Amino acid sequence: MDFEKVVKNRFSIRSFKEDKVSDQIIIGLLNLAIRAPSAGNIQSWEFIIIKNRETIEKLAKAALNQMFITQCSHLIVACANQELSSKIYGKRGWDLYSIQDVSAAIMILLLGITNAELGACWVGAFNENEVRKILKIPDGIKPVALIPIGIPTGIEKSGPTRKKLEMKLHFETY
Repeated sequence: MDFEKVVKNRFSIRSFKEDKVSDQIIIGLLNLAIRAPSAGNIQSWEFIIIKNRETIEKLAKAALNQMFITQCSHLIVACANQELSSKIYGKRGWDLYSIQDVSAAIMILLLGITNAELGACWVGAFNENEVRKILKIPDGIKPVALIPIGIPTGIEKSGPTRKKLEMKLHFETY
């Protein structure tokens, strides 16, 4: 797929077939994600791959009962390593750069998933404390997104409408 088509075909998928995606494909996609830029090249992202159905169900409940997550083949929990980023950049590394780093990696992951003709959804609505507890995530590591990945039940022809660029574009000042 060419880049423009990949970007235009990327949107949130919330319905997956029961067929499983191979672990090798998931690892390959994550190998693309870690090509993302990061502040000071610190690479302050961490990824947790979950396939265990019971764990996925607990995480779906922690994600404010977004039970579509339970249909996925693999669930990736993308985390920001705030501790690592703050060692170089202090509070700004903790509060911002680590989040930017993992967000850039997530976007590359989502584009790679689209290019592989798979589906995913960036889930940011979840109870962080519950996710931490379920996955034994230590202090200094912040779960940023749950990303269910799977084979879509049907590839839609278009995603949600977007506002015209002119409505969001500013020159020189706001």
